[in-house]
Order: sequence, then structure tokens, then C-alpha cells
Amino acid sequence: MKHAAGTFAFIARFVVLGLAVAFVVSLFWPGSGERLRARFGLHSTPAAILTAHVGAGPVSYADAVAAAAPSVVNIYANKIVNEPAIQMYTDPTLQQLFGGQPTTYQHREQTLGSGVIVSARGQGYVLTNYHVIAQAEDIQTLLYDGRVAKATLVGADEETDLAVLRIDATNLPAIHLGDQSLLRVGDVVLAIGNPFGLNQTVTMGIVSTIGRQLNSSSAEDFIQTDAAINLGNSGGALINTQGELVGINALLIGKGQAANAEGIGFAIPVATAQKVLDQLITTGHVVRGWLGVDYTFVPVPANSGLPAAARGVQVTDVYPGGPGAQVGILPHDVLLRIGDDDIRDPADLRRREASLKPGSTVEVSGLRNGSPFHVSVVLAQRPTMSASSAASDG
Repeated sequence: MKHAAGTFAFIARFVVLGLAVAFVVSLFWPGSGERLRARFGLHSTPAAILTAHVGAGPVSYADAVAAAAPSVVNIYANKIVNEPAIQMYTDPTLQQLFGGQPTTYQHREQTLGSGVIVSARGQGYVLTNYHVIAQAEDIQTLLYDGRVAKATLVGADEETDLAVLRIDATNLPAIHLGDQSLLRVGDVVLAIGNPFGLNQTVTMGIVSTIGRQLNSSSAEDFIQTDAAINLGNSGGALINTQGELVGINALLIGKGQAANAEGIGFAIPVATAQKVLDQLITTGHVVRGWLGVDYTFVPVPANSGLPAAARGVQVTDVYPGGPGAQVGILPHDVLLRIGDDDIRDPADLRRREASLKPGSTVEVSGLRNGSPFHVSVVLAQRPTMSASSAASDG
């Protein structure tokens, strides 16, 4: 036992002596340890290098912004607004004596917004929001390089809140369009626009939800994001970390509709924007197919043991003289299939009927009082619908 204790004490003294020598060497000859490790082929890995590989995200998104920002323009839409003048006197006698008949007066109002150069063929085409340029008499754009260019309206689609402008300028940098199908909840996105007239500003967030419905009667859906979208961002670009366009910034939940709401912004998906762009450039307007019926989720009886939302839709109303009424579709009918596709829910059917051309014939199958039925419907053109009223300007 004494021999073991003596051996331990001997080793401990040499360990302490070695540490003391190492301390003195490092104090008077800094870096000598690293040189010795390099001489014998031993390399240390700094903690900073290790931690850099823990996450998959880049240190900076500057390259993505540099690629997309030149394609984003500021929009200044000027319009003349008629407003009633203040009526000084309500009594008819006083109005005759002193005047004060109600009149109107005009004043110029300017709307701030943003736009994205999506094509540079011929004259440049710019996508923006319809509400940014609605009823504007004069539209000016400020380009990234400082040039000012007048814009003219090519066409607008109120339902998607999109409009296409043409600007008379050369050497325009068109943005690269991203693949919407690759977008996932949790992906980092950047919003570029002109909030409050401050010129180009970039905000960052993630994709909160894909396919968000804001209006039960609209066929369109939105990308929800927590990237800050403020007044003036409308029409600007929502890009991915490669600098590709994935959406057109459009809407922000109003304070009156969601008290103290933060981080809830919306963008029109790039696939929707591309379809609208092509139709507006080609024809000046967007056409959508229409069944002529309103519908909702199929009700599921309580304690039925079935899922909360059954497949298909239930017809709630049939428009007189519309395509559905002409083939005998009735309220309370359950529609299960359109063409070769099953109907998942109301949003799915709205997208499918809107994608079909007016005048085309489609087979619709469903149940009436539990019995199957099939009809051939000749689609009409969907009536013009306004953009969602569930949200306010972004």
C-alpha cells in the first residue's frame, strides 16, 4: 500500500512540474505549442469552425438581396379624388342668404407602393398590386439605379389584386422566378419594398403557412409570412434565399380585424402571379371557369365517427340561369368529382373550376339524397369579384 502511494506521489510531482514548465514556455514563447502540434501533424479545430457547421443557413443573405433588389421598383400613383365640401348651413333660409349649398372639391392624392420587373422584353413589364394603382391618372416608377420612368397600365385583375404595368425604359433587370412547389413552411423569405416611402427596405422572416385562404368565395390563396410587410410594401417582392421571386407582397391583417396582431403578412404565390401576368399581357384581362353554384364543406353529423371535414362540397346556392342551374344541380347536393379529379374541399373545387376555360364541358359527379348523379356542365365565365376584404392594404 505504501509502495502504491509513493508511486502516485511521484507521478503527481512530475505532472505538476510538467504543467509548470508548459505555462512558462507558453508565457515567454507564445505559439510554440501550435508550432509543435503542426510539426508532429496534430491540428486543433477552433470552436468557431465547429459551430459554423451546426446550422445549414448562410451567415448573410446579402447575395440574395443583391440579385433581386435591382428588379424592385418604387411606385407613385397619382389620382384626383372628389370629396364633398363641408356644408356650412343646414337651414334652407340661411343657405339662401349666405350660400353654403353642398358642393364637391378635388384634390390630388398619391398612393405609395412597390413593383417587380418580371420581363424586360421590349418595354419592361412590372407586376404590382391592383389597389396600388386603382383609379390612378398618372403612375411614376423609381428604378433601383435612380431613373424615373412613366408607367402605363396593361391590365388588372381585381380578384387576385394584381396589375401589370409597362414602363418605357431600357436595360431593365428582370427578376428570376422561383419554383413555388419547392417552398416549405419554415423556409426563410425576404420582403423587398418601399415601406412608408423610405425607398428600398429589406425585411426577413419565414414562411408561416402555404395555401392560406382569406376569402371563402375566392379561388386564390396566399403565402403567409412573418416578414414585416408595411404600407408601401404592396406589390414588392417576396424572395427566397437564392434571390428568386416566390411571391408578390400584398396584404396585412388590419389592426381592427386582429388586435395586436404582429408578423402576419400575405403574398400572392409566384405561380398565380405568372398565370395572371401572361393573360393580362395577352388579352388585358383574366378569364376563369364558373359552375354557377356556391358551396361549403360537407356537414358531418355529430357522433358519426367520421372525420370532421368529409370529402367533397355541399351546394348552398344555385345561381338562376347559371351553368349549374341549367343542368339541374340543386341546393344540398354533394359534389364529389369534377372531370377526372376527386374534390377534396371547397378551396380545391374553386381552384379547379377557375382553371378551366369558359365554354368547356366538364363532368360533375355527386350525391343527391344519398343517390349518385352525374351531369355535364358547360362552364361560363366567372363574374368579376373584388379582392379579399378580409385584409387591409400592405
